Amino acid sequence: MAGSDPKASDAKVLSTEPLNPKEARWTKLIKTTYKDPLGKNRTWEHAERCTRPKNSLIDGVGIVAILEKPSGPELLLQKQFRPPINKVVIEVPAGLVDEGETAEESAVRELREETGYVGTAEEISPIMFNDPGFCNTNLNMVHVKVDMSLPANQNLKPELEENEFIEVFSVPLKSLYAECKKLEGEGYAIDARVGTLAEGIEVARRWKL
Repeated sequence: MAGSDPKASDAKVLSTEPLNPKEARWTKLIKTTYKDPLGKNRTWEHAERCTRPKNSLIDGVGIVAILEKPSGPELLLQKQFRPPINKVVIEVPAGLVDEGETAEESAVRELREETGYVGTAEEISPIMFNDPGFCNTNLNMVHVKVDMSLPANQNLKPELEENEFIEVFSVPLKSLYAECKKLEGEGYAIDARVGTLAEGIEVARRWKL
């Protein structure tokens, strides 16, 4: 809308149609033949990314960035429109790794580009597969420390690409589970990485782990 900042909620799907494989830049469909435990040959349809760097074990990274505030720790989140589900999704900062880049380097770069925050990678998860029954997409979750006292983290300057429209916000960790339910009720979709983290906190709370 003229005269106002574009919001993720301003986007919408206009049409859908089958994709010619020759036009696919980011993904491809695969038919795999395999042998099951009984020795029977079977086939499986699935998708693969076309963007994983040659020497990389992962496609991308998800970023767990905790902001230490006087009121308590808050998880950095963002709102981004995702055309495959025609909804604005609540996500952690994330992105694809570049050629020759480590997961830690990718996480620090993506955090700065998408949110403006400058951080230091402290912990990396095992490789996680997003939906292994459907595709081979995988990632590392990287825990990034954000020093809120740094001048760069007081005056945020995201470096978004021209096709990225990301709204950044944070939620208290202690209320993440309830906030996910609230946001879903408002019409947002919850990314599995955010939902799983919220579930983990809730399980730990209920079982006093």
